[in-house]
Amino acid sequence: MTTTLLRTAADLHARARTGRRAVVMTMGALHEGHAALIRVARELAGAEGEVVVTVFVNPLQFGEGEDLDRYPRTLDADLEVAGQAGADVVFAPSVDEVYPGGEPQVRISAGSMGERLEGAARPGHFDGMLTVVAKLLHLTRPDIALYGQKDAQQLALIRRMVRDLNFGVDIVGVPTVREPDGLALSSRNRYLSAAERRTALALSGALFAGRDRHAAQEALRARAREVPATHARVEALNALGESRAAADAHAVATAGGLEAVRVAARQVLDGAARFTPPLTLDYLALVDPSDFTEVGDDFTGEAVLAVAARVGTTRLIDNVPLTFGTLGAAS
Repeated sequence: MTTTLLRTAADLHARARTGRRAVVMTMGALHEGHAALIRVARELAGAEGEVVVTVFVNPLQFGEGEDLDRYPRTLDADLEVAGQAGADVVFAPSVDEVYPGGEPQVRISAGSMGERLEGAARPGHFDGMLTVVAKLLHLTRPDIALYGQKDAQQLALIRRMVRDLNFGVDIVGVPTVREPDGLALSSRNRYLSAAERRTALALSGALFAGRDRHAAQEALRARAREVPATHARVEALNALGESRAAADAHAVATAGGLEAVRVAARQVLDGAARFTPPLTLDYLALVDPSDFTEVGDDFTGEAVLAVAARVGTTRLIDNVPLTFGTLGAAS
């Protein structure tokens, strides 16, 4: 399909709107992860609606020593990817269009939630992110805005901002897209050498190890619930040769399952610290997605197992959602 490139909000506002407008915000260097977001946006907007992809490298999100200058800028290729995925418009404003008069004096604060994990590692990052998201929501005026779940803390903060400040837009999270080997798609993957990329697989490997451990524990808990620890039942199980399985199930049911998930993930990361080149861990955390605080051993409900690490000079993040207190892990 033909995708229109627009540079100003005035040109975007001049377009006739007959249906819902869905917006996908990016910093460019589009890959299959972005394409997946655009395809979902196309589906949600419908044939009568409009899909707008923003391409803007936001200087407020980059701290001192980060990669603003070398961040890839590939607008021609981005137009092709966006068009093939179903975008009607690529909105690629200049810095002056988004921040007329220079950097804004009034900005949105991410609060305490924005000071944890990614916020602790990158001070001010989430304030800059929320400020530009708020600006782009006003400039594009969407009915729906879509963001990837790979940036789980970002997604949670955007949802909180929209709720707390009464933005009239629906926020949709789209599952992380991965390479066949499990590495989460990211524009920064292109910075990795072949050896660094092999080391980087430890991020997803650790998350999958934690997820698998969690799934096994939940299955054993389900079995434990089916095997009451009564004397008569134990005798019956002994007769069937199942007493060891029952004992294992009950042991897991009463064990600290959340810590076992962390341990399984950390073992993979500890191993990768000895690779050549090594993985340097920033954090591994099991958090409540409502506020990104660490969850306790008695936690039930939705959680996020998140990791951040450096391989060479490249910093990568990844996460998987888990559900505690039910029969299985979230997909």
